[in-house]
Amino acid sequence: MANKRAIVIVLDGVGIGQAPDAHAYGDKGAATLQHVLEASANLTLPNLTNLGLKRLLDCSEQPDEIIRETAFGKMIQRSAGKDTTTGHWELSGLILDKPFPTYPQGFPPEIIGEFTKLIGRDILGNYPASGTEIIEELGLEHLRTGFPIVYTSADSVFQIAAHEEVIPPELLYDYCQIARDILQGQHAVGRVIARPFIGQPGGFQRTQRRRDFSLEPTGITVLDLVAGSGLQVHGVGKIDDIFAGRGLTSAVHTKDNADGMRETLKWLHQENQEGLIFVNLVDFDTNYGHRNDLPGFAQALTEFDAFVPSLLAELTGEDLLIITADHGCDPGFPGTDHTREMVPLFVYNPLIMGPINLGVRQTFADVAASVAEWLNVAKPANGESFLGQLKGVRG
Repeated sequence: MANKRAIVIVLDGVGIGQAPDAHAYGDKGAATLQHVLEASANLTLPNLTNLGLKRLLDCSEQPDEIIRETAFGKMIQRSAGKDTTTGHWELSGLILDKPFPTYPQGFPPEIIGEFTKLIGRDILGNYPASGTEIIEELGLEHLRTGFPIVYTSADSVFQIAAHEEVIPPELLYDYCQIARDILQGQHAVGRVIARPFIGQPGGFQRTQRRRDFSLEPTGITVLDLVAGSGLQVHGVGKIDDIFAGRGLTSAVHTKDNADGMRETLKWLHQENQEGLIFVNLVDFDTNYGHRNDLPGFAQALTEFDAFVPSLLAELTGEDLLIITADHGCDPGFPGTDHTREMVPLFVYNPLIMGPINLGVRQTFADVAASVAEWLNVAKPANGESFLGQLKGVRG
């Protein structure tokens, strides 16, 4: 019998309509996929449609457009917050009762004072901002002084931007680790992010040497359970950063979505692979959602949709494919922050006797519970497996 594998692909920021509590986050009316589709008349996404996308979007009966080997639904986030770390942790079975702290007025003096003391230089910024905008605003002063640019957003992040010729990336990573060590307890932000850039004023560009320094998960995740059972857990993209390396037996960082898709196929091609591959495709969020770039977001969806057939072709009855998201990042919604949305859920296995509507799941943790059951490892503390609804599939 072939080895069992679970493939979880997170389309970072690809929400599918406001969550029931979106009003509490100022996100009433947010709908990432819907707004991208409305703004892009020629965007059809035929392969995601085959997996049930249009049924999720308009609740219509379209049996001829949906392949029988699929199941589909939506998921509501139970954790407080709408950031990447919270979303991924819940997908892995860990639900947070309290959101990570945010700093709409910038970080307090005790944090900045300790940080500047330990790095031996002052900082610029210390307020919420778009990453591309703040380096244009403060980049010239940064070049003149050598002071790193510190900023945040509506999410729980402490971001440090620095020109690679002023503060080399390795030194920037040291600064981020210093910040990570400081930001604990009541100030335990979800992520400290290194944001290197290059170029000259008027033409600064962020590079692909970004690194995230996340908190270690505060509870047991399905990654821990799978790895602890002796199976492989391979992270692609930001997964290694999001989980602070915990629960992973191997990982690869990627430069963009295309690289992440290549690395996914590469892992699937290898012999004797068994266990979990957890993939984050971040371009939707970073390059397009936060920049209100509707055409760019549409193009990224088109590229992923074109990848789907090659992905499905690699899968056997011993594989469980789950495609979902971690939050919304609506480029057609006011502001540049993440949006509190439901996320799509697409499940594929060649033996499914469907199509099957999985309904609206009450937590992202249903993904973790289903992966655990599929791989026959201990059940995480949260979530309800949907494998029992997959007719024809051997759990």
